Amino acid sequence: MRKLALGAAFVAAGITFHALPASADKLDDVLARLDKIEKNNAKLAGENAALRSQINKHDAAAVRNATPAKPGMSPAAAAVLATRTPTPPPALVAPEIDANGHGFFEHKKGNPLTFYTPGGEITGYGNIDVSVDDTTKALSGNINNNPVFTGQSEPFPSGNFGWLPAISSNASFLGVRGFQRMPNFPANFVYQLEVGFDVSNTPGAKQSNAALSNSVNGALFNRNTYIGFANPEWGAIKIGKTNTPYANSTGGFNPFSGEIGSMNVIMGNTGGDNRVEFGGRLDHSIWYESPTIGGFQFNALFSPGQNRSDISDNIAAGESDCTGGNDPTSGGLFPNGCEDGAFSNAVSADLSYTRGPFYATVAYERHFKVNRQSDVSGIYGVGAQNQTNFALVNCPVGGAGCFPNAAQLAVYNADVADEDAFKVAALYTFSTKTTVGGIFEMMHRYVSPLIAFQNERTRNGTWLFFTQELSPVDSFSGGWAHAFKAQGDPGQHNTPFGTTPIPGSTGTDCGNGCGLFAMDNDNEADMLTANYKHKFGSNLTWYTAVAMTINGPSAHFDLGAGGHGVTTDCHSAWGASGGSTSDPHCWVGPTLAGVSTGLQWRF
Repeated sequence: MRKLALGAAFVAAGITFHALPASADKLDDVLARLDKIEKNNAKLAGENAALRSQINKHDAAAVRNATPAKPGMSPAAAAVLATRTPTPPPALVAPEIDANGHGFFEHKKGNPLTFYTPGGEITGYGNIDVSVDDTTKALSGNINNNPVFTGQSEPFPSGNFGWLPAISSNASFLGVRGFQRMPNFPANFVYQLEVGFDVSNTPGAKQSNAALSNSVNGALFNRNTYIGFANPEWGAIKIGKTNTPYANSTGGFNPFSGEIGSMNVIMGNTGGDNRVEFGGRLDHSIWYESPTIGGFQFNALFSPGQNRSDISDNIAAGESDCTGGNDPTSGGLFPNGCEDGAFSNAVSADLSYTRGPFYATVAYERHFKVNRQSDVSGIYGVGAQNQTNFALVNCPVGGAGCFPNAAQLAVYNADVADEDAFKVAALYTFSTKTTVGGIFEMMHRYVSPLIAFQNERTRNGTWLFFTQELSPVDSFSGGWAHAFKAQGDPGQHNTPFGTTPIPGSTGTDCGNGCGLFAMDNDNEADMLTANYKHKFGSNLTWYTAVAMTINGPSAHFDLGAGGHGVTTDCHSAWGASGGSTSDPHCWVGPTLAGVSTGLQWRF
């Protein structure tokens, strides 16, 4: 009807105004256009209704989420605040996840100090050990006062050779170790960073009354530190600095590690003082650690000497100390140089076997071109402060400041030689929770017969120990070390003389070396020790230890060598200020004793 009415209206209008001729075709076109317009209007109305509905919903949400008006706010401001749309919070960024599903530094359950890193793990660890000691250098006043010795400026030991209390930091360290998996590579990258530190004293250059070292305890990273690759099937190759395989092979034989009665007082200690030659740490090393196969495990290490000198008297390239410890001015040695045990290349290896409670090992270590020429210059009284080894060797025989005869110079030149150590060891833990073990060790210095009279480095040693677990938190241990008589003895301040003249000491051209005889090499020694330990938890231990070193008439073994912070040695207080002006005197033959109690926290 509506279309018909509209059509009639248009027809009437056309007839009335006579504007255009009317026809049926033109009328149909007009009606079609009007129908299309009507449909478009209906569509727009629907879209408008939908849009209005969305706006209403948005306004309602804005009112619900609007920031409430603050007290005292004007009605106009409150109205604006109520209708304002709040700022959406920033998007949360997911933590980095590696291919194994772990985030960076995500804590690993089961170990409080292990965290995940991209493709690997990192673990913190450490040891803090502090003790209170009381030690004496002359139990019962038994210094060997040689009647023939006139004493020069010191007829008897100066200073306090008796009981002396001390607080000691003992082998304390902190470190991190970890690994990272290597895509498309058959081994993991492994690393360790370790630093030693002192709890009770200020870090600095290591200096005692008889030795000076440029090594700083607390410097990053002064202890076992390395990088390398490891695979459980073929083992590990590492490079850096570490305790040698020779040292690690018998680490489980020393329940007194870091204490005044450590087995290192005698084992691996060729000279008997407070430096352990075999059983320590070697810098600039590369080593291999095999997997355990059928109970067997093998380790081997090589340390290049990095020393341009043919006689090892230079500081190794890249180092701050002479290899083996001490700096060129240590102990008042003349001439100044690395002539107190420095060496060039070194090798170390061990093979062990473990089966249940039984463990056995054999180990070997060799130091090449070990320079001990300061012993000879001291015997003959030759050399001067600031004089170099090159100058002394090339100084014309008989000249001022030179060796007075060729025999003495020959002895001096011969005192550069290889040294090695070999040991076999075994231990067993019984069902009674009793562990017993022992070590037999042979050490050798390959010098010519010309200087055998002063070779204290060729000798044997033994170590026996036991540990009895008294309860899950209490244990008691005892140990005995014995140093056998050495081939010779270079002599110390009050060492008795023998009856055999030394080379170059007879005739009229012997200078200060006239009338000298080989020293008595009665240098056997025994060290006895015991401790009691109580655990307050899984990693906190209180211990009390006693120890005694009984030196033979020519021996000078100490207490505390190999890890205890405060050592008790043979030196008196006379001339013991350290450095190039020091002239420490070692009194042989004492019985040293001490007691120590401390806390050790491992994590």
